[in-house]
Amino acid sequence: MAGKAMLKEQERILQDEIQKFRGLQKEIQKCASSCSQLDTQLNENKNVKEELDLLEVDAVVYKLIGPVLVKQDLTEAKQTVEKRLGYISKEIERYTGTIKDLEKKQTEAAEKLSKLQQDYQQAMMKAGSVAR
Repeated sequence: MAGKAMLKEQERILQDEIQKFRGLQKEIQKCASSCSQLDTQLNENKNVKEELDLLEVDAVVYKLIGPVLVKQDLTEAKQTVEKRLGYISKEIERYTGTIKDLEKKQTEAAEKLSKLQQDYQQAMMKAGSVAR
């Protein structure tokens, strides 16, 4: 009877670890998705910067604020895009670091899960041979 209780406890621990592993997978996917969106924004802003760099100093630039186009100084527009590029780059670095940390935790969780599965299978085999 103690063997069955031990098996149940091992099974519960195994299920808990599986849930933790799945949670890590979801977090990694969420971070990767955010990083991908930021990468798209970075590329769009790089294109804007390139276009702004092609303009003459006296060119007229407009900024879309809600449904209204508002005249904006070219220098101010360039500075705004530069700041946005810096911010987006830092966010990408932050998400990349988070993903690396999560992947490390996922690897550790996978190893722990593998060991728990082996222990559980061995306990099942012992319980099966004892029952005979």
